[in-house]
Amino acid sequence: MKSIPNNITEVKTGFIEVKSERKHVAIIGRRNVGKSSLVNAFLGQELCIVSDVAGTTTDPVHKSMELLPYGPIVLVDTAGIDDEGELGEKRVSKTIKVIASADFAIVVLDAQERISPKEWELFNYLAKINLPFIIAVNKIEFGVNPVLLTEMKFLKATHFEVSCAENVGIDALKSKVIRMLPQESGPPLIGDLVNQGDVVVLVVPIDLGAPKSRLILPQVQTIREALDEDTIVVVVKDKELRSVLYALKNPPDLVVTDSQAIMRVAADVPDNVKLTTFSILMARHKGDLPFFVKGLKAVESLQDGDKVLIAEACTHHEQADDIGRVKIPRWLRLHTKKNLEFVVTSGGDFPDNLSEFKLIVHCGGCMLTRKAMQSRVKQAALIEVPVVNYGVLISYMHGAIPRVLLPFEDAAAEWNHQKA
Repeated sequence: MKSIPNNITEVKTGFIEVKSERKHVAIIGRRNVGKSSLVNAFLGQELCIVSDVAGTTTDPVHKSMELLPYGPIVLVDTAGIDDEGELGEKRVSKTIKVIASADFAIVVLDAQERISPKEWELFNYLAKINLPFIIAVNKIEFGVNPVLLTEMKFLKATHFEVSCAENVGIDALKSKVIRMLPQESGPPLIGDLVNQGDVVVLVVPIDLGAPKSRLILPQVQTIREALDEDTIVVVVKDKELRSVLYALKNPPDLVVTDSQAIMRVAADVPDNVKLTTFSILMARHKGDLPFFVKGLKAVESLQDGDKVLIAEACTHHEQADDIGRVKIPRWLRLHTKKNLEFVVTSGGDFPDNLSEFKLIVHCGGCMLTRKAMQSRVKQAALIEVPVVNYGVLISYMHGAIPRVLLPFEDAAAEWNHQKA
């Protein structure tokens, strides 16, 4: 049996669910306050290692669950914010990155202690990034420090007194988390672009870059969302697109294609038919499409020796004609006629030297949560490093912009503003 990637939550009857589509709840606090115990209590299973030894949890641990009636979430157990030493600092750094990309947080405090300086820093950071949270005062079986209760009044935050060891207060805490969890999940992929009965043609090239025996995630998600909107979905390879369009009684209402086939597809699709790419749909769904369009301006100002970051959210085996490592660098060099330096990163983090780059070219981000992708966009915007998305950049370099932006008013308006 083939192994399941760690970004896949479960496989049931052929259905694959991805963690990036679930709300992420970070369990945070000092060492030994009972964070892992709280995760186990939430899950109703002994899945996280629990020990009296401080620092048992090192790397973030993701656990998927159904928090009914809210729905699917991911609990993220983290290392203590007060971890020490060189290795401890790295663990704390990972915890901070988890918090920055989380949708919600549960701060665990020890009922017998006062709020420590590290915890005050944590609360200030949560306020700074505007992350909703709730406090779980754990270990109440040993009594509650009245000074702690007084200190929490200054926070004006909701708190529940719980005992993970005796399973006290957990249900009440769950109920409050359900009511406080954010409902917003960002713009849809195509739900607002189509109506019931519309015909949607999805162009899915099958080439060396296509995963064997399956479709890539944005394609699968687009198919499902189109079906949810009661549209008629036609999936076709780029080589058969022309014959399919000819066979349809009326032109389709929307055509979505893989970015790398955009010019072949654009040549076959009538000008009055809405056309875009899967990557652009994902850029809007997870990121900030107008911001990525704005980033195109930086392409024309690149100079010899400039550093360009190719940022991939997931790790995959590099192929001979890899889109991020080979094709995009080649197309950018041809387009700019400049000798550019490319750096490729894979995984959940940006490099620490982000300010050294003149441009960030980001993948679709299908394996990131929307919050994580938004965090990356804000991080780059804060230091004024422009960002473009794979699909936006590829369409631009192949002359398909503004056409692929026309279905999106805000992105088209940003393009017109850039050209004015």
